Amino acid sequence: MRSMRGKRTAAISVTCGLALFVAACGEAPQEDATEEKDFKGCMVTDMGGLDDRSFNTSAWAGMQNAEKKDPSIQIVPKESKAQSDYETNLQDLIAQDCDLILAVGGLMTDALAVVAEENPDQQFAIVDSSLVMDNVYAMEFNTAQSSFLAGYVAAGVSKTGKVATFGGLNIPSVTIFMDGYYEGVQYYNEENDTNVEVLGWDPNKGKEGEGVFAESFDDTGIGTEISRTFIEQGADVVFPVAGKTGVGAPTVTAEDPDQHSIWVDTDGRDSVPEYADEFLTTSVKNITGAVEDLLIAAASGKPLTGRSVGTLENEGVSVAEFNDAVNEELTEKVNAVKQKIIDGEIVIESKKQPTAE
Repeated sequence: MRSMRGKRTAAISVTCGLALFVAACGEAPQEDATEEKDFKGCMVTDMGGLDDRSFNTSAWAGMQNAEKKDPSIQIVPKESKAQSDYETNLQDLIAQDCDLILAVGGLMTDALAVVAEENPDQQFAIVDSSLVMDNVYAMEFNTAQSSFLAGYVAAGVSKTGKVATFGGLNIPSVTIFMDGYYEGVQYYNEENDTNVEVLGWDPNKGKEGEGVFAESFDDTGIGTEISRTFIEQGADVVFPVAGKTGVGAPTVTAEDPDQHSIWVDTDGRDSVPEYADEFLTTSVKNITGAVEDLLIAAASGKPLTGRSVGTLENEGVSVAEFNDAVNEELTEKVNAVKQKIIDGEIVIESKKQPTAE
């Protein structure tokens, strides 16, 4: 593995939480710090488990943070290995008398809808789903915005004129990242009169877009094979949206100092520290902060209603600090693009974006 590229350079803030953006997107459960009571917060993971280095890991970190801040909170995880586990795991946690059950991942929407209807007195929440019921609080994130910035960065750094992306599964919570990345590259081309090509995804092909998918969130070997193929095709930046499978990307780009990776969900320097120097940046979805705030608020006794949507404006999504491959000029351009997205001057076209309330 090559040596570190140098100190991290500041770019756009990562820190945020549900409390920062929910006021603009729905009713906010607020914390009552004076009230203490026993509270059991439980979580069902999506496939990949707690150590997926992605959205399950992020959600669990939020649960752990809440437990540390509020000694009355007890947290319980339940790992899913397959979609067939979802309903069983949700029912199992109900039997354990959980006060709040968090379902992680949009793939759990159908199972949660069934279980929530059957158990109207049980409080649930879900990440990456628009499911709103009387007893279900939905948390969504417009990651097309943060990935648009990541695509802009990739195009700006690329020396070969080719960058790449691949997903774990062809589902909206994955392809929204790929849409944003693709659009960010196209915007860079328009602004800079370049012709950087995106391998692995084209949202304009087929009914919902066509691209490369590993069909797995936990097979690093497949991620390595896909990434190596992209590199052989001329790409010098790879953006995996595939949980642990995506670790295959920095495994390959570490072999050449002119090749780079971009991570997803939680800052790759923290979630994949063995390849920290490989990441130009991360398209961050602040699940950790949102889940932490949610759990603390629920433990205070406040009812949870409606939904929240994380955006660049409310810091529910962001890009992590850039490494030294991203120069000052490109950093300034990215910050300008971010503001244009917030101001509505740049309109992202991805149809997977959650609608703001």
